[in-house]
Amino acid sequence: MPIYDFQCTACGYQQELMRKVSAPSVEACPKCAQETFSKQVSAPNFQLSGSGWYATDFKNGQSASSAKPAESASTESAAKCNPGCACH
Repeated sequence: MPIYDFQCTACGYQQELMRKVSAPSVEACPKCAQETFSKQVSAPNFQLSGSGWYATDFKNGQSASSAKPAESASTESAAKCNPGCACH
């Protein structure tokens, strides 16, 4: 079951709630009872473990294809263009 961050726009009260995706939205603030308690956008809090593609390909901040192919692609496109071209 995912954990969501909620915040009341009336009083500023914040709380994390474990809710089913199919559960109805919580709208009443538990602190001030106003109908302004809304779900906030937040980053997911999980970490993948093991030796899958996410660890081997992105561990060093680069994908499996290194920067060299991107450089050669830009060189190839520059070679195909006229010197006065606006693409580079």
